[in-house]
Amino acid sequence: MARSRYKSLVDAFAADIRAGRLSPGTRLPTHRELATNEGLALATATRVYAELEAMGLVSGEAGRGTFVRETSLPPGLGIDQHAVASGVLDLNFNYPSLPGQAELLRGALRQLASSGDLEALLRYQPHGGRKHERASVARHLHCRGLSIGEEQVLIVSGAQHGLAVTVMGLLRPGDVVATDALTYPGFKVLADTQRLELAPIPSAGYEPDLDALARLCKSRRVRAVYTMPTLHNPLGWVTSENWRQRLVTIAREHDLLIIEDAAYAFLAEDVPAPLAALAPERTVYVTGLSKSVATGLRVGFVAAPSRWVPAIERSIRATIWNTPGVMTAIACNWLDDGTVSRLEDEKRQDAANRQSMAKATLTDLQYIGHPTSYFLWLPLGEEVRADQVATALMREHVSVSTAQPYATSVYVPHAIRLALGSLELDALQVALNTVKRVVDAHSY
Repeated sequence: MARSRYKSLVDAFAADIRAGRLSPGTRLPTHRELATNEGLALATATRVYAELEAMGLVSGEAGRGTFVRETSLPPGLGIDQHAVASGVLDLNFNYPSLPGQAELLRGALRQLASSGDLEALLRYQPHGGRKHERASVARHLHCRGLSIGEEQVLIVSGAQHGLAVTVMGLLRPGDVVATDALTYPGFKVLADTQRLELAPIPSAGYEPDLDALARLCKSRRVRAVYTMPTLHNPLGWVTSENWRQRLVTIAREHDLLIIEDAAYAFLAEDVPAPLAALAPERTVYVTGLSKSVATGLRVGFVAAPSRWVPAIERSIRATIWNTPGVMTAIACNWLDDGTVSRLEDEKRQDAANRQSMAKATLTDLQYIGHPTSYFLWLPLGEEVRADQVATALMREHVSVSTAQPYATSVYVPHAIRLALGSLELDALQVALNTVKRVVDAHSY
């Protein structure tokens, strides 16, 4: 009988939510109130809400209660919905491109076609890249503060693939990985696929809370820490030198593997040394050319301690064998002739212009961002719900991400992330005006 009552309550709530009788944002009775009203045990009332949350119909928020979710919002908004409908202004994904890049590609293909090495590109390559190509990457990473030889470099199919082969090669299912309470969604997907346990680290001001990390390491067997010290996605942090030094101290004390994600690091200048330079014996540094050059150029780089290179190479072999020779050759030619450095300079300026536009438009809104970043983080007011704002923006043909894809903790803040790098400037201005108007309308 109790089972039947429990299921009938779940079905009744679900029907009311789907039919709109319980509108998005409605605060439901507390667990105790539901138990009293329906004559249930408290544990049974908790199961009702847990099942509704698993169905994506409600969200439980610590200290606030249980709320009806906006069910018209596309599932996985912020990571899975890459295909943006025609006419929608995309502030969800970043794929920054500059005028003239297509001509650069045409020129690179012509140059490659006339080279004497073309036939070699049709054959299998070494798993981590050819020696001269790895040397090109090592010289490029020297400009990022890394003093490494080509034997420590592996060429992969983008930074996401670099993270994947690092995890596959060096971690095992069940390993605990410390990461920020808000972190890159692609790493969350990877952790779920590889059955890693993510342990969220809260923020302390504008940096992750290392006291919390130290306490975690004393209470759990933490195997690794995943971090973005230079231009954190989505918060735009650049952590201080003192923070980096202390993280290294904690990592050495507890024998942690450090996975340093530097996908956006090229956008920030005059920053402290990367963790891979401070703790070269335990840090894997991952970056790529998707943001600095083009998302379609799926070439990334992993720099690792020599003892870990064979394990990562095996993961490359298990996934793609080697990066496509043609794309790798183009990428390394652009590293050598200065094209990548020039594009990085131009994109820093482009990102700064877009941040200036956002600052001028989003007046009175307290957002978080870096002055040369391609994204910003917009926390919403105490009573404003992110799913409702995102849905209202979608009705206005503007796509944004909520905090849900970025959250690793139970608590999911009400905030939206705005990707600034994909639209032409005129369209970006229209989208930002719409964001300001919609957020203001939901704040009163």
